[in-house]
Amino acid sequence: MPDSYENGMRIRRRVLGDAHVDRAEAARTEFDTAFQSLITEGAWGTVWASDAISLRERSMITLALLAATRNFDEIPMHIRATANTGASKTDVIEVFQHVAVYAGVPAANQAIKLAKQTYAEMEGEAP
Repeated sequence: MPDSYENGMRIRRRVLGDAHVDRAEAARTEFDTAFQSLITEGAWGTVWASDAISLRERSMITLALLAATRNFDEIPMHIRATANTGASKTDVIEVFQHVAVYAGVPAANQAIKLAKQTYAEMEGEAP
Protein backbone atom coordinates (compact mmCIF):
# COMPACT_ATOMS: atom_id res chain seq x y z
CA MET A 1 0.00 0.00 0.00
CA PRO A 2 1.28 3.51 -0.77
CA ASP A 3 2.22 5.81 2.11
CA SER A 4 -0.76 8.01 1.27
CA TYR A 5 -3.08 5.07 1.97
CA GLU A 6 -1.55 4.29 5.38
CA ASN A 7 -1.43 7.98 6.27
CA GLY A 8 -5.02 8.35 5.06
CA MET A 9 -6.21 5.54 7.29
CA ARG A 10 -4.41 7.10 10.25
CA ILE A 11 -6.00 10.52 9.69
CA ARG A 12 -9.39 9.00 8.86
CA ARG A 13 -9.35 7.10 12.16
CA ARG A 14 -8.20 10.20 14.05
CA VAL A 15 -11.01 12.34 12.60
CA LEU A 16 -13.90 9.88 12.27
CA GLY A 17 -12.96 7.43 15.01
CA ASP A 18 -12.07 3.74 14.94
CA ALA A 19 -15.67 2.54 15.23
CA HIS A 20 -16.78 4.47 12.14
CA VAL A 21 -13.80 3.38 10.07
CA ASP A 22 -14.14 -0.24 11.22
CA ARG A 23 -17.81 -0.24 10.11
CA ALA A 24 -16.89 1.28 6.75
CA GLU A 25 -14.09 -1.24 6.23
CA ALA A 26 -16.40 -4.13 7.14
CA ALA A 27 -18.89 -2.90 4.53
CA ARG A 28 -16.23 -2.66 1.80
CA THR A 29 -16.85 -4.99 -1.13
CA GLU A 30 -15.08 -5.80 -4.37
CA PHE A 31 -17.46 -3.32 -6.03
CA ASP A 32 -16.30 -0.28 -4.02
CA THR A 33 -12.73 -1.19 -3.06
CA ALA A 34 -11.17 1.11 -5.67
CA PHE A 35 -13.42 3.98 -4.55
CA GLN A 36 -12.58 3.40 -0.88
CA SER A 37 -8.87 3.45 -1.74
CA LEU A 38 -9.33 6.64 -3.75
CA ILE A 39 -10.96 8.54 -0.90
CA THR A 40 -8.55 7.13 1.69
CA GLU A 41 -5.51 8.18 -0.33
CA GLY A 42 -6.86 11.39 -1.87
CA ALA A 43 -9.17 12.91 0.70
CA TRP A 44 -7.65 11.54 3.90
CA GLY A 45 -4.03 10.81 2.93
CA THR A 46 -3.45 14.01 0.98
CA VAL A 47 -5.97 16.76 1.76
CA TRP A 48 -6.81 16.02 5.41
CA ALA A 49 -3.21 14.95 6.14
CA SER A 50 -1.72 18.28 5.09
CA ASP A 51 -0.50 20.34 8.02
CA ALA A 52 -1.10 23.64 6.20
CA ILE A 53 -4.29 24.19 8.22
CA SER A 54 -5.65 22.53 11.34
CA LEU A 55 -8.12 19.66 11.54
CA ARG A 56 -10.52 22.12 13.19
CA GLU A 57 -10.35 24.39 10.16
CA ARG A 58 -10.71 21.46 7.76
CA SER A 59 -13.74 20.28 9.70
CA MET A 60 -15.35 23.71 9.41
CA ILE A 61 -14.58 23.97 5.70
CA THR A 62 -15.95 20.49 5.08
CA LEU A 63 -19.21 21.25 6.87
CA ALA A 64 -19.60 24.49 4.93
CA LEU A 65 -18.98 22.76 1.61
CA LEU A 66 -21.32 19.87 2.40
CA ALA A 67 -24.11 22.29 3.32
CA ALA A 68 -23.47 24.68 0.43
CA THR A 69 -23.50 21.87 -2.11
CA ARG A 70 -26.49 20.28 -0.39
CA ASN A 71 -24.68 17.03 0.33
CA PHE A 72 -26.58 16.59 3.57
CA ASP A 73 -26.02 12.84 4.02
CA GLU A 74 -22.47 13.35 5.27
CA ILE A 75 -23.18 16.25 7.64
CA PRO A 76 -24.00 14.04 10.67
CA MET A 77 -20.74 12.10 10.19
CA HIS A 78 -18.76 15.32 10.08
CA ILE A 79 -20.65 16.80 13.06
CA ARG A 80 -19.62 13.69 15.03
CA ALA A 81 -16.05 14.24 13.82
CA THR A 82 -15.96 17.68 15.46
CA ALA A 83 -15.48 15.87 18.76
CA ASN A 84 -12.10 14.79 17.37
CA THR A 85 -11.15 17.86 15.34
CA GLY A 86 -11.79 20.52 17.95
CA ALA A 87 -14.48 22.41 16.02
CA SER A 88 -16.93 23.69 18.61
CA LYS A 89 -20.68 24.13 18.38
CA THR A 90 -20.01 27.86 18.07
CA ASP A 91 -17.68 27.17 15.12
CA VAL A 92 -20.35 25.04 13.46
CA ILE A 93 -23.18 27.55 13.80
CA GLU A 94 -20.88 30.29 12.48
CA VAL A 95 -20.09 28.08 9.48
CA PHE A 96 -23.76 27.52 8.77
CA GLN A 97 -24.50 31.26 9.09
CA HIS A 98 -21.92 31.81 6.34
CA VAL A 99 -23.67 29.14 4.31
CA ALA A 100 -26.98 30.99 4.75
CA VAL A 101 -25.53 34.21 3.38
CA TYR A 102 -23.42 32.78 0.58
CA ALA A 103 -25.26 29.60 -0.44
CA GLY A 104 -28.83 30.07 0.75
CA VAL A 105 -30.98 29.91 3.85
CA PRO A 106 -32.65 26.58 2.95
CA ALA A 107 -29.26 24.84 2.76
CA ALA A 108 -28.16 26.31 6.08
CA ASN A 109 -31.50 25.52 7.68
CA GLN A 110 -31.26 21.84 6.71
CA ALA A 111 -27.63 21.67 7.87
CA ILE A 112 -28.55 23.22 11.23
CA LYS A 113 -31.43 20.76 11.64
CA LEU A 114 -29.05 17.84 11.03
CA ALA A 115 -26.44 19.30 13.36
CA LYS A 116 -28.98 19.72 16.17
CA GLN A 117 -30.19 16.14 15.75
CA THR A 118 -26.64 14.81 15.70
CA TYR A 119 -25.52 16.81 18.74
CA ALA A 120 -28.59 15.54 20.62
CA GLU A 121 -27.66 11.95 19.72
CA MET A 122 -24.06 12.56 20.76
CA GLU A 123 -25.24 13.90 24.11
CA GLY A 124 -27.54 10.91 24.61
CA GLU A 125 -30.77 12.82 24.15
CA ALA A 126 -33.64 11.82 21.91
CA PRO A 127 -33.26 13.57 18.54
